[in-house]
Amino acid sequence: MDHPVTIVTGASRGIGAATALHLARAGHHVVVNFGHDGTAAEQVVVAVAAEGGRAVPVQADVTEHEQVEHLFAVARETFGPVTGLVNNAGTTALIADLADTPVDVVRQVLDLNLLATVLCARRAAQLMSTSRGGTGGAIVNISSAAATLGSAHEYVHYAAAKAGVEALTVGLAKELAAEGVRVNAVAPGVVRTGIHAAAGDPDRAGRAAGRIPLGRAGEPTEIAPAIAWLLGDEASYVTGAILRVAGGL
Repeated sequence: MDHPVTIVTGASRGIGAATALHLARAGHHVVVNFGHDGTAAEQVVVAVAAEGGRAVPVQADVTEHEQVEHLFAVARETFGPVTGLVNNAGTTALIADLADTPVDVVRQVLDLNLLATVLCARRAAQLMSTSRGGTGGAIVNISSAAATLGSAHEYVHYAAAKAGVEALTVGLAKELAAEGVRVNAVAPGVVRTGIHAAAGDPDRAGRAAGRIPLGRAGEPTEIAPAIAWLLGDEASYVTGAILRVAGGL
């Protein structure tokens, strides 16, 4: 297609925003999904337009399947059939031992990091699969180095959710391989985004530098190209892969 149509969930900030802009530069029409911050989402859309690309902001709670269907419907109505999905929406919400983490926070983290990814991937599978009338496509799930490190004394429930994302990636890649749909994941390490401040620890990325082999936290713009590569034709023989972009962690 001349212009792939790609949904990026949680695209109003951080890795999602950087990915939306990177994809627009690569010729994608981008659907900028957001949950609450419409102003930030509009700023991403304006940035895309400044680069000569096309984007639309769509508010949707991706933990609710009806809103996921709405998200995909708006994407199709605006740009045409969806060819790409980046499951980026996520949160750590709180830094604490699991025993000290309220149940509602645990549920919030599991829902946004795992359930939302499952629901969005499910809808993409329904619409992209060739046996269901689709034309194929690519899904990139955003995991985390936490999936294998465990994140003890920080957020082990988040790490568990991201391990689930990686299992989903491997299984769904096999399920959709004959349907023209590739499924992969990117697992970032510590990245300088607002996720740390939102969890109550704005300086976490800087403090983590000492335990990262490359000696520093990553930037969202260093994660976005990996996502874009997995969506593109150069990765046409790549499915079921977990691409770690974590500075050596």
